[in-house]
Amino acid sequence: MGVESVRKWLGEHAPELRLIEGTASTATVADAAAALGVEAARIAKTLALRVGDTVLLVVSRGDARLDNQKCKAEFGGRAKMLDAGEAEALTGHPVGGVCPFGLATDLPVYCDVSIRDFITVFPAAGSRTASVEVAPARLAELVSRRWVDVCRLPE
Repeated sequence: MGVESVRKWLGEHAPELRLIEGTASTATVADAAAALGVEAARIAKTLALRVGDTVLLVVSRGDARLDNQKCKAEFGGRAKMLDAGEAEALTGHPVGGVCPFGLATDLPVYCDVSIRDFITVFPAAGSRTASVEVAPARLAELVSRRWVDVCRLPE
């Protein structure tokens, strides 16, 4: 799956969005920021989480951290990150390329309010070297069930 499923999904749902494919790694927030020439906060990281029996994705800004108390209040339990194998099996994307587009499994996606601070953000696009530039409101319109507030910003 990976980048090809994202390419297909974007073609069907958001043909105005351009896939940014490079050779430099975008697998971590720091790598992606350096490769794209933007601040780390503008990298929209997709967190693959399990809360009880539910697997879900949260898209947050790159420098934000998941807040356990907020997650528990929002989703009804403690959130745990999926391991790399399970994340790839359920999303169809390798860790470092996990994104809310072209998913292998129909998973609920939530956008954290932390990404609203930017005109555009850069989520991964199914591989460790691909991204997409998108306005947060458009991202939420395309993939999110609703906006949530489950992260905390750096101090």
